[in-house]
Amino acid sequence: MSRSGKPTDISKKQKTLRADTAERLEAIVEAAERAAEGVIDDAEKQARRYLAQARAEADRQTEGRVEEVSELLDTLLGQAVSLRREAERLQATLEAARAQLGGEEPPLRAPREEPPVAPRLRAVDSEEPPVAEPRPVDPQPEPDPRRADASGARLLATQMAVSGSSREEIAQRLRNGFEIEDTDAILDAILGPEG
Repeated sequence: MSRSGKPTDISKKQKTLRADTAERLEAIVEAAERAAEGVIDDAEKQARRYLAQARAEADRQTEGRVEEVSELLDTLLGQAVSLRREAERLQATLEAARAQLGGEEPPLRAPREEPPVAPRLRAVDSEEPPVAEPRPVDPQPEPDPRRADASGARLLATQMAVSGSSREEIAQRLRNGFEIEDTDAILDAILGPEG
């Protein structure tokens, strides 16, 4: 072999080439690792940014929902107070009707005082003793059972509405318990018109 083509020269070139290749590969791997780290860092930053935006949006939506629910609760509380007043008023009406049906006068007005009637006197020589004339009796008007039934039905419907019964359940109870065919007037007064 010629001096330039000695096997030792080739092996030195191969060693040098291998060393250069190894250094280049190492540099490429390091560059790839750095690039991967950069991509991961960017991805994490974007993920954090997206998460922060999502949380902010969720917070805005939650605040909006809380305000809506708060307004709805205020409305419901107002209706509950109104229904309670109506129930108390109906309870008083029902008690007055029961008192009238039981023969008792409700304590809504003071009893009327009748002026005393002077007894009629007869002549002294008459053998009959003096007799007082009977006091006229005011006829009491008959209580209207339909009015008492309507008050009782209204009270029952109010109590059922406050306890959470549906419109149909209340209507069914009024039909069965009070024999009211058209329950719409009572239900509209208590629950509002059906939508």
